[in-house]
Parts: sequence; C-alpha cells; structure tokens
Amino acid sequence: MNTVKTYNKVNSEKDAISFGISKMEDIYMKRSGQTDEPHRHNYFTVLIIKQAKGFHKIDFNSYELAQQQIFFVAPGQVHQVIETEKSVGFAMTFSNQFLIENSIPLAFISSLNLFQNYGLTPPLLPNKKQFDIIEHFSNTIFDLFTSNAQMKNLSIGAYLKLLLIECNNICSINPIETDIDSSGDNLLKKFKESVDSNFRKEHSTSYYANELHITADHLNRIVKSKIGKTAKEYIQSRIITEAKRLLYFTASNSKEIGYELGFNEPANFSAFFKKNTQLSPSIFKKRENKS
Repeated sequence: MNTVKTYNKVNSEKDAISFGISKMEDIYMKRSGQTDEPHRHNYFTVLIIKQAKGFHKIDFNSYELAQQQIFFVAPGQVHQVIETEKSVGFAMTFSNQFLIENSIPLAFISSLNLFQNYGLTPPLLPNKKQFDIIEHFSNTIFDLFTSNAQMKNLSIGAYLKLLLIECNNICSINPIETDIDSSGDNLLKKFKESVDSNFRKEHSTSYYANELHITADHLNRIVKSKIGKTAKEYIQSRIITEAKRLLYFTASNSKEIGYELGFNEPANFSAFFKKNTQLSPSIFKKRENKS
C-alpha cells in the first residue's frame, strides 16, 4: 500500500516559523539531484521557475517544466517535482498563520484565481516583462528572509501580497475587486467549504445552492465568473481528485472507494471515473503505480 508523506509545518525544526523561501538550485544540490517522493503540504507553496527541465505532477496531472513558469500548490494537494537537471528559481511556502500575523486576510487568498485545489492546475506563463516583476519581488523576499531586518516578516508579507496580485492580474478571469469581501467572493468561499464537507454524500449543484439559499443557476453564474468552471464541474473535480488519491494512497478497492464517495453502485462510480479521466479506476491505479 502506498502512503503519502505529509508536511504539516513550514519549518519542521521551528514551530514559530510560518514562511520559507529557498532557491531551487540549492534544494537540488541538497538532495543531490534525487527526486522527492509524492507528498502534500498543509500550507501554500509557490514555485517561481526561471529555468527548469523535467515535470511537475500535481494531483496526478503532469506538467512539463520550462522557462518562466509559476506553479501554485494549495494545502492538501499531492505534488512531486521531477527535475532532469538543476532548476533555477525559488520555492516559497507560507501558512495561514503567516497570513494572519501579517495582516493578509484569508479572504484575499480565496479571492485569487491562483490556488485551485481541485482539477487542472497548470502553471502560470507570464511574459518576460511580467516575469521580471515577479522575479524582482521574489529576490527582494529572499533577501529579506535571509537578513536581520527589523519587522522583516511584515515586509515579506507586503511583497508577497504584491507578488500574488501581479500573478493574479496575469491570469484573472475577473481581476481582484477592491472589496475582497464582496458577496460573490463570500459565496464562493462558502460553496467551497460546503463541498469539502459534503462531497462524499452530496453530488448535486441543487444541494449546495439550497445550502446557500440561492438558485442553482445563480450559484453556477457566480462560480463560473470567479473560477472559470461551473459549480457542477467543481464538485466533480473534487470527487475525482479524492478518488485518485484513495486509489493511489490506500489499499481500498474500486467498490469500497465508490461507496466512500457516495456512489450506491460500483458500476456508477466506475462510469463516472472513466467519463472524467478516460481511464477505469483499475487502469489508473496500475498506471500510477508503474510511474
């Protein structure tokens, strides 16, 4: 049986540290070029890649590493960086604790179109001018992190917010609104929380719309405008992601996983999985175990 390694702390040796940044080339040398096993973090990760070759796997989707890429990994996502040569860039990690301590509202992070917990999470591809700005912020954050500057965490927090805003402006369907506590953002946050709590039993858009006291059409419009997919697509992505994790990281069979995820008949789960992945659960598990 596979088990997933989980990192709960930004710094395993110092509980008080809630932010970290390292050069990817230093990480590569420290690991002697060896690839880390698939793992998850209970905090946010941002990879600012200036140059790299290899692949980045996030929740079993594989993306080729290249120049001028930025990856965003949300807490709980399973990922693995597979480098075929030394990368150049930064790996940045921060927790909810860091955001709170440095006056960055959690609603700000949830209002971004960057940390997509479920479904496809391809890299952001800024142009040279955009990447130069993001790289400048990254270098400034690294210099602050390795310094003894007074109130350096507040400074890091300010530059981190600027970096995330710049990234969001590149990819946004709708740029960040001035009022990040707008009704649409709050609704999306409540919808995501409800899906996380109930997706194992409730699969219909109407259930979540009723929980939020709105119509299914209204919920779909809000979710689509914020993250580019319908409420139904988001719910299905959450179920598929969990199914993949259970298939790979547990000894449960397809029938057991189907029941755990709210499917009354194993055939219904298999059909749902194949429709969304083009693979049967058993073939998916065999393929991932060989990779």
